[in-house]
Amino acid sequence: MTTRHLVSLVTGVLIFSILLPICLSVWLAHRQAEDKFVDDLNRYASRVLIRANLVTEQAKTALTLTERYQGTPCSRAHLLAMRRVAFSLRYVQEVLYVVDRKPVCSSLELNSLSPAFPPPMRMTPDGYDAWLTKQNDLGIDRFMAALGNQNHVVMIDPESLIDVIPFGALPMDTALIGNDSNIVFAQSAALDPNVLKQLQRQNYAPLQYHGAMYVVKEVPELRFTIIAWTSLKPLKEDWYQQLVFWLPFGILFSLAAATFMVRILKRLQSSRNRLLDAIRARAFVVHYQPIVALSSGKIVGAEALVRWPQPDGSLLSPDVFIPLAEQSGLTSQLTKVVVEKVFDDLGEWLKHHPELHISVNIAPEDLISNELPRLLSRLLNHAQLQPQQIALELTERGFADPKISAPAIAAYRLSGHAVYIDDFGTGYSSLSYLQDLDVDILKLDKSFVDALEFKHVTPHIIEMAKSLKLAMVAEGIETEGQLEWLRRHGVQYGQGWLYSKALPKLEFIQWAENNLDPE
Repeated sequence: MTTRHLVSLVTGVLIFSILLPICLSVWLAHRQAEDKFVDDLNRYASRVLIRANLVTEQAKTALTLTERYQGTPCSRAHLLAMRRVAFSLRYVQEVLYVVDRKPVCSSLELNSLSPAFPPPMRMTPDGYDAWLTKQNDLGIDRFMAALGNQNHVVMIDPESLIDVIPFGALPMDTALIGNDSNIVFAQSAALDPNVLKQLQRQNYAPLQYHGAMYVVKEVPELRFTIIAWTSLKPLKEDWYQQLVFWLPFGILFSLAAATFMVRILKRLQSSRNRLLDAIRARAFVVHYQPIVALSSGKIVGAEALVRWPQPDGSLLSPDVFIPLAEQSGLTSQLTKVVVEKVFDDLGEWLKHHPELHISVNIAPEDLISNELPRLLSRLLNHAQLQPQQIALELTERGFADPKISAPAIAAYRLSGHAVYIDDFGTGYSSLSYLQDLDVDILKLDKSFVDALEFKHVTPHIIEMAKSLKLAMVAEGIETEGQLEWLRRHGVQYGQGWLYSKALPKLEFIQWAENNLDPE
């Protein structure tokens, strides 16, 4: 992923982070209003359930009281006892005396003409028979609930089961449906026949259907279901009220998220911050370009060249980010990462090859820093390497003020590190103070190697190095002709694609092992 794509992604996330809290606040407002709405309906349905249980218990009480009568069945005393029970218990409509489920007499009739009750639709866990039937002595052509034992049956008007006043201002309705027959035997308003099918399809979860909300409570003991419902219009009003509460929070979160994401976006767009993040994450790799003896082709060391992996898989060359590090004051931190990477990559290998060295490019700021000598000392001791196995390369710019650079270079050389002047020749005016610098090796810039036959300054640089007894490394050797010219003019070492490009550590180690003693 390129930086541009990454910025586009973050911009998308920014838009999303602004919209999400607002959308979430709207959703929360609707959800809370809906939950409250469903809770109100559930409470109403629960009150209907309480009423149903209360009526059922009263019917059982009626049966218990009538069973206490021990006199002659259907006598005046017996009829009076049944009438007393029906009168005193408000939900009991009629009490019948039955023989083999055939009504004989009741609290309303001396001689009952009703046909026999069919087998009970259900028996309760505590042993009572239960029916849903239109059979009664009341002359009422609608379903009645009946509960009975061996000798008596109590008739209950199902309307009494749903005679519940809702809390609050919401008008609510309810209906009772037999589980076995799907018969609606009591309802406060007409129930849409499709509602039950919809509820059954979704396992009796709360249902929104044709502008109303429906909830369900089951009464397992009596095998019927309570359905409560109300219009959804009040839900919208409640939603608006909840929105007034939640929306400001959503806006505040959106502003906070937007501020945070803008900061991240600015950070991503800032090259310095990207480089700083990479340094902190040690997100760099080091490649190694072999340095060989021109006379034999034998490897004598390598130059460590840092690369910055990018999200798209490419490697950013130091020509791009080193100037940024210098402008941003991050060179010392970057150098520290590179030095540590060199020891991580090749510390163990160098321990087995004490004759080889790795040269590390350092900036002028590193030259006068107290941190780099301490870092090198600590890493050398830990890896058990010799100081001469780590050389330091500085460009001519690093020697601009010899009064400052000379003591620092002398200190490094005293510690055992060789010091290179990198890309020598690009600053030709510096030749005048070359004799004052206490260095070990000059590196001839690739631009001079590319045009050996045309730049007459190259032989002069070589002769001056010889007179100062400085070794030389030629950069960018790509042809046999260049190699032959450099050999003929006494340049001792070189590097370039004629030998090898800069390699990742494993490939470098393999190449070096094959060139430790070339034939």
